[in-house]
Amino acid sequence: MPKPIINVADVSLDPTPSAFAPTGSAAARFEAKTGVIGARIGAQKLGYNVTAVPPGKRAWPFHNHPAKEEMFFVLQGNGEVRIGEARYPIRRGDVIACPAGGAGTAHQIINSGSEELRYLAVSTEHSLEMAQYPDSGKFGVKAEFGTAPDGTPKRVIFFGRENQPVDFWEGE
Repeated sequence: MPKPIINVADVSLDPTPSAFAPTGSAAARFEAKTGVIGARIGAQKLGYNVTAVPPGKRAWPFHNHPAKEEMFFVLQGNGEVRIGEARYPIRRGDVIACPAGGAGTAHQIINSGSEELRYLAVSTEHSLEMAQYPDSGKFGVKAEFGTAPDGTPKRVIFFGRENQPVDFWEGE
């Protein structure tokens, strides 16, 4: 088992992997660096990371999770969080609850300040996860099923739109 403790100051932050990095017009609004913590210290049912967002940017699209709960603790900077139809100012020391649910629990953290916004993100982890994106009408599904020989997780990730269904037997 790995050492079960790490100092937040020792967490290195990496840019979003190219497969998930924003492109086109989204690149002007979204940018984040994240540092994985949970897996590094042996967490199994909770995921933890530090996320850093530059001024004027958002880390991720407005989204909700039907089964995953998230909590954010603002480490530095300030900005705002969208939750459902509401917007709230946030600053260092704030704790933000984002329970599982529908569009009313959708959330997005925005750096509206003049310095980098950093927060600790904690979430429940499931091998099967879904997220819905109310602003764009998309959904995403991620399924993890073990580990590849090189130690990387085996996973399938799919994005689609609810209004474009496919018959179960199509293509069979």
